[in-house]
Amino acid sequence: MNHSGDIPTISIDALPSEDYVLLDVREPDEWAAGHAPSAVHIPLGELPARAGELSELAADRPVHVVCRTGGRSARATAWLNAAGVVDAVNVEGGMKTWEAMGRPMVSDRADVPAEVL
Repeated sequence: MNHSGDIPTISIDALPSEDYVLLDVREPDEWAAGHAPSAVHIPLGELPARAGELSELAADRPVHVVCRTGGRSARATAWLNAAGVVDAVNVEGGMKTWEAMGRPMVSDRADVPAEVL
């Protein structure tokens, strides 16, 4: 893990195999098109209102935050850490890198393969 400025960051290949929360902060249409099977979806704009939900879900596990390419997740990570909600880490490269690395993805759209919008 490294720190881009004050934002803790982790590469996709360095993600632990288990015992963490993968928080996807993309918009609903992006989520529906394709997301990691174990991810939790809270769009960036809803994060302040749903922070308590995330805190309960995470318990004592780290939260790794992902978006499309890393910008929104960096903002979410900074906010979560500054607000003391959870121990958050930005996932470098986002879902575009996840997809490029061949990581598993699922879609909420019928008969359409998962993709990153």
